[in-house]
Amino acid sequence: MPSLPIKPIPFALGLVAFAALAFLDSPLRDFGEYGALPALAAGVTAWMAIWWIGEAAPLWLTALIPLALYPFTRVHGDGFGVNLLGALLPYLDPYIFLFLGGMGIAAAMQQWNLHRRVALAIMRRVGTAPRRLLLGVLASTALVSLWISNTATAAMMLPIGLAVLRELERQAGRRLAGFGCAMMLAIAYGANVGGMGTKIGTVPNAQLAGFLVQERGVDVSFLGFMAIGLPFVIAFVPVLWLALWRVGRRDAPAQAVGEAALASEARALGPLQRAERAVMVVFVAAAALWIAGKPITDWLKLQVTAFKLGSSHVEAAIALSASLALILWRVRGERVLAPRSFRLLQWEALVLLGGGFSMAAAVEASGLSAWLGGQLTALREFPAFAQVALASLATVTLSAFASNVATTAVMLPILVSSVSPEHTNVALVSAALASSCDFALPAGTPPNAIVFGSGYVKVPVMARTGAALDVLAALIVSAWCWWIVPRVIG
Repeated sequence: MPSLPIKPIPFALGLVAFAALAFLDSPLRDFGEYGALPALAAGVTAWMAIWWIGEAAPLWLTALIPLALYPFTRVHGDGFGVNLLGALLPYLDPYIFLFLGGMGIAAAMQQWNLHRRVALAIMRRVGTAPRRLLLGVLASTALVSLWISNTATAAMMLPIGLAVLRELERQAGRRLAGFGCAMMLAIAYGANVGGMGTKIGTVPNAQLAGFLVQERGVDVSFLGFMAIGLPFVIAFVPVLWLALWRVGRRDAPAQAVGEAALASEARALGPLQRAERAVMVVFVAAAALWIAGKPITDWLKLQVTAFKLGSSHVEAAIALSASLALILWRVRGERVLAPRSFRLLQWEALVLLGGGFSMAAAVEASGLSAWLGGQLTALREFPAFAQVALASLATVTLSAFASNVATTAVMLPILVSSVSPEHTNVALVSAALASSCDFALPAGTPPNAIVFGSGYVKVPVMARTGAALDVLAALIVSAWCWWIVPRVIG
């Protein structure tokens, strides 16, 4: 049995932080009716945050801490059963099943290379001049990332980008260091930004949606989330394009070279297969139903009164039904979503989502959120927009050194208790979106790390290009959320 990768220093720091916060005398151990429960929750939260940020252990293993610990406490009430249920139910949140169903659709696309066909079609339509080719890579990656997790999108687009780039270099007869770097960064940045457009685009979006329901009683529909995220994607892609063209223009190839490279890749794919058509039919049907999720939910609420139905339940049912349809649909005797493709699913991400939700539920139930709210009142003295902008900037900064998933899991429970109540929803949405806006370092997001391994991306170039984009994105997303969030979710 392979050993688990453990980093000793953050591993030890997490345990020390837990012991210090949970057991040493402090105001957290005597907080009104909650008693010492806030101290325990603070210890667990610090433990998980340090392990996540420092990658002391696999992220999914850290995410299981609430399930292993909280049943033996009184955080959710009296009795083992009550606390077991309180710790376990967040791992069964509807948004986890929505993400699972979305990953099933993505796996079917990968199985039949439909994602490659879509990406190449967009790139050829945008144009084959070097500047347009760069935009094509960026736009096609962002479009795919709307529906497939940003990590999976980057992993799928990297072979396409490398194949096109190598053909460009073969035709040009030289290595394209600058243009190659821009192409690789276009994949990472396109995956990061594109994932911000829908609930299933990236894990932080699902974390945010579940947190809003759990902690704020706000159920954002699939279309409502798109109304917030998609316009930012559309607006920010040209900004990324201009920044990346400054990197790639110095050794960009001739237009004829780009035409030959894309034509070669298209020929390799061959004609559209029946299985690809099947995946496209199911995907389009699921997307249409997701977009129409609110009226469907409203109608179902009238029919089902014994169960508190939310849009997340409907969207999860649509996603799972789509994946099931792909599993059952056979083309020439082969399943459109074959069991071998299940290995493409991000099972660890599902556990991570549940762990974040369970951690947040304990922060609320233990009284820690109320205590934090009292301590962080200084932030509420800032002007309202400054609170939102600071939340976004802090999230982007932390995301530069930790994964966007870990950053979101840590920041959401803190912000819900520290920002003025009337602006909390805006700050939460802005921060969650900002967590995907790290462009400066390989560790910031999985797509950044994926393209870094291509050999074309150098850290100094990435840092110079990405640092300014980080700040710009945080400020733009803050301004956009300040205007749009109250109009969509209040």
